Amino acid sequence: MRATDIPNDVREVLITEEEIQAKLAEIARRIEADYAECEPLLIGVLKGAVMVVSDLSRELTIPLKMDWMAVSSYGSGTESSGVVRILKDLDTDLTGRHVLIVEDIIDSGLTLSWLKQNLESRGPASVEICTLLRKPERLKSDVPVRYVGFDVPNEFVVGYGLDYDEQYRHLRDIIVLQPHVYGGE
Repeated sequence: MRATDIPNDVREVLITEEEIQAKLAEIARRIEADYAECEPLLIGVLKGAVMVVSDLSRELTIPLKMDWMAVSSYGSGTESSGVVRILKDLDTDLTGRHVLIVEDIIDSGLTLSWLKQNLESRGPASVEICTLLRKPERLKSDVPVRYVGFDVPNEFVVGYGLDYDEQYRHLRDIIVLQPHVYGGE
């Protein structure tokens, strides 16, 4: 589904499918250069990163492995506290592995900071981060991110894995929703 299929829900198209694919190809070339001598383990953070990991991994031309994690942060209302609970842990031993965490979006960075520390405690050779989107205005943690696709404004964005109430994940573009969709102003 494209943004043009749901015009009443779309306030603005931020990034088109074509722009996403071009950016993932660019990031893939950098990852191939950086990991030419080793086999990275891509760790996708469920559910949002499914699209990013899928398309990025298919773009890469180096040997790699994949695993998945699901984590939940909770706090007051819609704000993350950085307190994290693992809902689905890795199946892979990280000892000596070169780990690349792949995210759909970095908002506050609190959960990702916790996740990076957690994975580093498991004995990997390295842990780096790749994200398709980052909201610089919302960052509360200065977690280092090696690969960033796009910086986006502090807006309610959905599509390409990002959802609102489990909807819009399959949208090929990244859009800003009309406020009436989610009860905003």
